[in-house]
Amino acid sequence: MDLPLLLFSLVQLIVIQNNLFCKADPTDAFTQVPISQSNFQIQKPYDVPVNQRYSFIDGVHKFWVFKTDKPHTTTSQTKPRSEIRITGHDYSSGVWQFEANGYVPSGSSGVSIMQVFGASPTSTTLMLRVYNGGLTYYREVIERNIYNRWFTLNVIHDVGASKLKVFINGILKHEASGRGGDHHYLKFRVYAQDNESDRMESRWRGIKLYKK
Repeated sequence: MDLPLLLFSLVQLIVIQNNLFCKADPTDAFTQVPISQSNFQIQKPYDVPVNQRYSFIDGVHKFWVFKTDKPHTTTSQTKPRSEIRITGHDYSSGVWQFEANGYVPSGSSGVSIMQVFGASPTSTTLMLRVYNGGLTYYREVIERNIYNRWFTLNVIHDVGASKLKVFINGILKHEASGRGGDHHYLKFRVYAQDNESDRMESRWRGIKLYKK
């Protein structure tokens, strides 16, 4: 192999390696949307005070529920939850992005930790869950060994294109099609699903919202 061809091959290899291992910023080309505590609506089991299922200390939102807890209203037939709905920024068009640092302690399983609400004919466009240490899109594992470590989560919802992307620590982990609906909002939380553990917990910090 002559020298020019060898150099060309080396350059190509470097470019390929950079494309494989460099993390892109999912928020590039997005504009941050200001949010504050006033945009956070807390939902918890109806028969206990907020401070028995949620805390906000040193910038960390902590949610926990037990499988024996009541639903969030007296008329609901849903499973236990402790969650924040982001209010004031419901949407029906555009490209929206949720970013946060999340943490799930070991033992929490059968639980939803983030949701893009609104779909048709179902109620949910995206649900991220944890089962036995794996972060899942519904039941499909997209990140293993999620327990006991902080991770950065970015979820992008392109309403017009009906597409969703999920990034963990800046790396694209999953792409999915939208599920219809014309009214969406975002939640982070713990919300019991099937085969739930006795106690479920998640922690969140650095909550940000973007759009373009």
